[in-house]
Amino acid sequence: MTAPSLVIIDAANVVGSVPDGWWRDRRGAAERLRDRLARDGVPGHDAPVEIVLVVEGAARGVASVPGVRVDEAPGSGDDRIVELVAEAAGRSCLVVTADRELRRRVGELAAEVIGPRSVLGRS
Repeated sequence: MTAPSLVIIDAANVVGSVPDGWWRDRRGAAERLRDRLARDGVPGHDAPVEIVLVVEGAARGVASVPGVRVDEAPGSGDDRIVELVAEAAGRSCLVVTADRELRRRVGELAAEVIGPRSVLGRS
Protein backbone atom coordinates (compact mmCIF):
# COMPACT_ATOMS: atom_id res chain seq x y z
CA MET A 1 0.00 0.00 0.00
CA THR A 2 1.38 3.41 -0.93
CA ALA A 3 1.42 6.32 1.47
CA PRO A 4 -1.16 9.04 0.91
CA SER A 5 -0.01 12.20 -0.81
CA LEU A 6 1.64 14.70 1.50
CA VAL A 7 0.13 18.20 1.37
CA ILE A 8 2.24 20.84 3.09
CA ILE A 9 0.61 24.19 3.76
CA ASP A 10 2.71 27.34 4.23
CA ALA A 11 0.44 28.78 6.94
CA ALA A 12 2.00 32.25 7.04
CA ASN A 13 1.76 32.64 3.28
CA VAL A 14 -1.78 31.28 2.94
CA VAL A 15 -3.11 33.28 5.91
CA GLY A 16 -1.32 36.39 4.65
CA SER A 17 -2.95 36.12 1.23
CA VAL A 18 -6.30 37.35 2.61
CA PRO A 19 -6.39 40.86 4.16
CA ASP A 20 -8.87 39.99 6.90
CA GLY A 21 -7.01 41.33 9.95
CA TRP A 22 -4.90 38.18 10.46
CA TRP A 23 -1.97 40.33 11.61
CA ARG A 24 -3.81 41.16 14.84
CA ASP A 25 -4.02 37.47 15.81
CA ARG A 26 -1.64 35.28 13.84
CA ARG A 27 -2.23 32.22 16.00
CA GLY A 28 -6.02 32.58 15.71
CA ALA A 29 -5.71 32.96 11.94
CA ALA A 30 -3.60 29.78 11.75
CA GLU A 31 -6.19 27.95 13.89
CA ARG A 32 -8.99 29.05 11.55
CA LEU A 33 -7.00 27.81 8.55
CA ARG A 34 -6.30 24.50 10.36
CA ASP A 35 -9.99 24.07 11.14
CA ARG A 36 -11.00 24.86 7.58
CA LEU A 37 -8.53 22.28 6.25
CA ALA A 38 -9.77 19.68 8.75
CA ARG A 39 -13.36 20.34 7.70
CA ASP A 40 -12.95 20.79 3.93
CA GLY A 41 -9.69 19.05 3.08
CA VAL A 42 -7.81 20.19 -0.01
CA PRO A 43 -10.16 21.05 -2.89
CA GLY A 44 -9.55 18.88 -5.94
CA HIS A 45 -7.75 16.18 -3.96
CA ASP A 46 -10.33 13.58 -3.07
CA ALA A 47 -7.84 10.74 -2.60
CA PRO A 48 -6.46 10.28 0.91
CA VAL A 49 -3.92 12.96 1.81
CA GLU A 50 -1.82 13.75 4.84
CA ILE A 51 -2.12 17.48 5.56
CA VAL A 52 0.72 19.23 7.38
CA LEU A 53 0.27 22.88 8.35
CA VAL A 54 3.65 24.54 8.94
CA VAL A 55 3.48 27.45 11.39
CA GLU A 56 6.17 29.85 12.55
CA GLY A 57 6.67 32.88 14.77
CA ALA A 58 3.57 34.22 16.53
CA ALA A 59 1.48 31.35 15.13
CA ARG A 60 3.37 28.75 17.18
CA GLY A 61 1.29 26.91 19.76
CA VAL A 62 -1.44 25.79 17.36
CA ALA A 63 -2.38 22.20 18.17
CA SER A 64 -2.86 19.41 15.66
CA VAL A 65 -6.40 18.12 15.10
CA PRO A 66 -7.70 14.99 13.39
CA GLY A 67 -6.92 15.41 9.70
CA VAL A 68 -4.30 18.16 10.08
CA ARG A 69 -0.89 17.80 11.69
CA VAL A 70 0.61 21.10 12.77
CA ASP A 71 4.39 21.35 12.49
CA GLU A 72 6.06 24.25 14.33
CA ALA A 73 9.09 25.50 12.44
CA PRO A 74 11.94 26.09 14.89
CA GLY A 75 13.17 28.92 12.65
CA SER A 76 12.16 29.71 9.08
CA GLY A 77 8.88 28.16 7.97
CA ASP A 78 10.23 27.97 4.42
CA ASP A 79 13.28 26.00 5.55
CA ARG A 80 11.06 23.58 7.48
CA ILE A 81 8.83 23.07 4.43
CA VAL A 82 11.88 22.26 2.29
CA GLU A 83 13.01 19.76 4.97
CA LEU A 84 9.59 18.07 4.99
CA VAL A 85 9.61 17.77 1.19
CA ALA A 86 13.14 16.33 1.26
CA GLU A 87 12.11 13.81 3.95
CA ALA A 88 9.19 12.73 1.75
CA ALA A 89 11.43 11.73 -1.15
CA GLY A 90 9.65 9.22 -3.37
CA ARG A 91 6.23 10.22 -2.06
CA SER A 92 3.76 12.45 -3.89
CA CYS A 93 4.12 15.91 -2.36
CA LEU A 94 2.09 19.08 -2.85
CA VAL A 95 3.10 22.44 -1.33
CA VAL A 96 0.63 25.29 -0.96
CA THR A 97 2.36 28.69 -1.14
CA ALA A 98 2.68 31.77 -3.30
CA ASP A 99 6.27 32.43 -2.18
CA ARG A 100 8.36 32.40 -5.36
CA GLU A 101 11.63 31.38 -3.74
CA LEU A 102 9.95 28.56 -1.79
CA ARG A 103 8.19 27.41 -4.96
CA ARG A 104 11.57 27.19 -6.68
CA ARG A 105 13.21 25.33 -3.78
CA VAL A 106 10.52 22.66 -3.42
CA GLY A 107 10.13 22.38 -7.19
CA GLU A 108 13.79 21.34 -7.36
CA LEU A 109 12.80 18.47 -5.04
CA ALA A 110 9.99 17.42 -7.42
CA ALA A 111 7.12 18.74 -5.31
CA GLU A 112 4.02 20.05 -7.03
CA VAL A 113 3.11 23.60 -6.00
CA ILE A 114 -0.24 25.39 -5.95
CA GLY A 115 -1.20 28.84 -4.71
CA PRO A 116 -3.29 29.80 -1.66
CA ARG A 117 -6.46 30.38 -3.68
CA SER A 118 -6.47 26.70 -4.58
CA VAL A 119 -6.98 25.89 -0.90
CA LEU A 120 -9.01 28.87 0.21
CA GLY A 121 -11.43 29.00 -2.72
CA ARG A 122 -14.50 30.83 -1.59
CA SER A 123 -15.63 31.08 1.99
